Amino acid sequence: MNLYRGCTHGCIYCDSRSSCYHMDHDFQDVEVKENALTLLENTLKRKHKKCMIGMGSMSDPYLPLEMELQYTRRALELIGKYGFGCGVLTKSANVLRDLDLFTKIHSQTKCVVQMTLTTYDDKLCRILEPHVSETSKRAAALKKLRDNDIPTIVWLGPILPFINDTEENLLGVLDLCYEAGVAGIVNFGMGVTLREGNRDYFYAKLDEHFPGVKERYISAYGSSYVVNSFQAPALQSLFQTYCREHDIESDVNTLFDHMSRFEEKGKQKQMSVFDF
Repeated sequence: MNLYRGCTHGCIYCDSRSSCYHMDHDFQDVEVKENALTLLENTLKRKHKKCMIGMGSMSDPYLPLEMELQYTRRALELIGKYGFGCGVLTKSANVLRDLDLFTKIHSQTKCVVQMTLTTYDDKLCRILEPHVSETSKRAAALKKLRDNDIPTIVWLGPILPFINDTEENLLGVLDLCYEAGVAGIVNFGMGVTLREGNRDYFYAKLDEHFPGVKERYISAYGSSYVVNSFQAPALQSLFQTYCREHDIESDVNTLFDHMSRFEEKGKQKQMSVFDF
């Protein structure tokens, strides 16, 4: 579920800007789903079979606005109250504000916190993701969650051709993941997706921060939706080798199966290839 619509992070590559999502106002002008918490509680009361509830697929649940309104926190309180599990995806170290609720939920069922990482370089992060927590702060948050026994998963991407598609960047991110003890890394390929809406914004930002790179994209990829790095085979091989050698789960199906599978503490638990 998404409690907000729109985003103030300003990530230059954001797919949620795409026209197919039919945002009829400025993307930075965040809409608040005012009745979401009422709808959530009514649904949880009626639902006979418990499940995992995910937050953060289209709009970050820890936008600066959240720190004022606390919709995400109140949703987590309801999830814990009715005995459901949760998965949260964010780019914000503000996620630590709700560590107490994650701990409560995970003691009863399962809570998995997911963090997106794009580059290990804080300076580059400030350009690609200007209004989010810097990579170093997100890595510190992952370590704090680990220290409190909350399982974490990193979403690795996007990998932007001619910008962060280097072995140095990939190894930098992977080292942060290993040091933070993440259970798994989700990666759908070494590239980025571009379509109407987000492509125009992305190209404008390339002109602003990386002069000449837009022309390289147009020449190499035209209007392709999937834009894979020319370094993708080598980077994918490096990624898989690193995860295998450091015992980090990288199979997307395995990770999604675990994140979506509801479990209650004290009851017979399904076996998994890795233990959260």
